[in-house]
Amino acid sequence: MRELKDKELMNIEGGANWLTASFLNAAARVMNTLIDAGRSLGSAIRRAFSGKVCSV
Repeated sequence: MRELKDKELMNIEGGANWLTASFLNAAARVMNTLIDAGRSLGSAIRRAFSGKVCSV
């Protein structure tokens, strides 16, 4: 394997620069948040229609 010169190193392209561990973690957190919000909304709607709403 030969060493690359500086000019050759500057021309290297490729890779998944946007696909990082931080991005994947943030995407997973967004998905979990949406799922939790959907569950809460569904539970609230079900309790409201069934008449089993707790009084506060």
